[in-house]
Amino acid sequence: MLASWMNLKVYLSFSYFQLSEEVQTLGLTCEVIDMKEYDPDDRLADECTSRSVCVFIVATYTDGQPTENAEWFCKWLEEASTDFRYGNTYLKGLRYAVFGLGNSVYVGHYNTVGKNVDKWLWMLSGVRIMTRGEGDCNVVKSRNGSVQADFEAWKVKFLNRLQNLVKGDKKSCSGNCKNGGSCKNKRKDGHGQEEEEDAVTRQNDGSEEDLMESSSDEDESGLQEGKKSVVDMEDLGDIMTSVKKAKVRYKLIGSHSGVKLCRWTKSMLRGRGGCYKHTFYGIESHRCMETTPSLACANKCVFCWRHHTNPVGTEWRWKMDPPEKILQDSLEKHENMIRQFRGVPGVKPERYEEGLAVKHCALSLVGEPIMYPEINTFLRLLHSHRISSFLVTNAQFPQEIRSLVPVTQLYVSVDASTKDSLKKIDRPLFKDFWPRFQDSLRALGEKRQRTVYRLTLVKAWNVEEMQAYSELIALGQPDFIEVKGVTYCGESSASSLTMANVPWHQEVVAFVQQLADMLPQYEIACEHEHSNCLLIAHTKFKVDGEWWTWIDYERFQELVQVHEDSGGQQSFSALDYVAKTPRWALFGAEEQGFDPNDTRFQRRNKTKDISGC
Repeated sequence: MLASWMNLKVYLSFSYFQLSEEVQTLGLTCEVIDMKEYDPDDRLADECTSRSVCVFIVATYTDGQPTENAEWFCKWLEEASTDFRYGNTYLKGLRYAVFGLGNSVYVGHYNTVGKNVDKWLWMLSGVRIMTRGEGDCNVVKSRNGSVQADFEAWKVKFLNRLQNLVKGDKKSCSGNCKNGGSCKNKRKDGHGQEEEEDAVTRQNDGSEEDLMESSSDEDESGLQEGKKSVVDMEDLGDIMTSVKKAKVRYKLIGSHSGVKLCRWTKSMLRGRGGCYKHTFYGIESHRCMETTPSLACANKCVFCWRHHTNPVGTEWRWKMDPPEKILQDSLEKHENMIRQFRGVPGVKPERYEEGLAVKHCALSLVGEPIMYPEINTFLRLLHSHRISSFLVTNAQFPQEIRSLVPVTQLYVSVDASTKDSLKKIDRPLFKDFWPRFQDSLRALGEKRQRTVYRLTLVKAWNVEEMQAYSELIALGQPDFIEVKGVTYCGESSASSLTMANVPWHQEVVAFVQQLADMLPQYEIACEHEHSNCLLIAHTKFKVDGEWWTWIDYERFQELVQVHEDSGGQQSFSALDYVAKTPRWALFGAEEQGFDPNDTRFQRRNKTKDISGC
């Protein structure tokens, strides 16, 4: 009940105008919060169910950036608004108002932060109690003659609105206009007052348009409907423009590469646990860089969380950036993203310092990294920097797999086990995709270093193909088989996938148990319940009844150096750089794969955990 709201939360990013005392004269409590000391990941969702109205008062620097103490809050809010793992209803029930300060002298940057905060809260299903206010430091353009007067004018409206809320005068439209339900305060034209205010806000800041853009209304190639679905690589400039418009959450490098800060990197920086690769193989998630030297891909998988904003193609046809430049820029951009966590609430200082030095590289961001003609040189550069390599390929380039130099761990995505289901799920571009797929598995079987099949279970599409999966496993004889429930990436015109296709963790466990029973040389080794993922391992990694699925990374670097020094003559195998798996990582352990050295963080209203990388 609105009448029971008795607390106002004022979030500040600068030296503010007085508001709390006047709120208290209304008989309400008021808490003033410095954004710099506030952890939105822990606390903001709680305001959705409390008796609160939240007011966000933010300023914009001349370059369009937030002030220092609001930097982390704004970064978190932006990422949450476009991260499917939070969900677009994460802040449903949050009643809020925004007042922003800016200077219209700086064209293109005026009140950017206020507009964005308002937009991001709206995208997360927050409910505005009134239209965003703006204060202009440019007295010539200020509506009321000064920024102080702008705030005073907005404050009068806000306090009046607050009084109406306390009295139970619910003017916020809850009709079919946006949020569904029945509107109790409709005008003669059938709409509520607050909907009119929201319409004004959307007209001013383009919230709905931005939301549509971030949801990606583009076709499967990342271009607007009507353009060709298989992109000539000479058109890369158009593609990259499309990628930028789609608001993808990775940093572009040169003309065909990218890097992104994985959410598990951020999680481990804060002591909230690492990804499944930490549990299965002992990587340090806060020291892992996710990148790709090729944004292009030969598949258009239905579960691609990038919503096909990257280009697709079957061969390399554009000007190539040198591997040295790609690696240098990747490391610099990754380090810069880590530096943004300095002083962020909850970040462990020792992990922050460690995170600045990359130790692992996951070549799995987007696209098909093996398409990059200089992939071997890039891998050697990683190893020369003592960085381990985890490369994922989509099993459409068998010859490139055969010519690949040793990597720490080589993955092949096995998204389906029959020709028909693979065509439906991966939607490959190659006409001979099935022979290529089978030959890629054979090529994997010829490798001596660690190899992995990665199975993504899509409920009602591929979970019933048990016998066919076992035949494919016999074809490539991988060291490990990762089985993971598909991650739902939000609605997209590029995919018909829905939450109904996401299996529960118990369903994934049941599938893995049945599959393991059909494989005489394999057993279930590890589990990462947080990612809805399990690991089946070849029994050669079980020594005297104990699993050795982890990796001795220093030993790998020594072995790969000897290999390079010998011109490839001195080889080594997967068993030469194993390490013992800790008890908590094993299947059946009470921790279910969560490192007891960390503290698990549960998001509000998460009934089904579909997270993972």
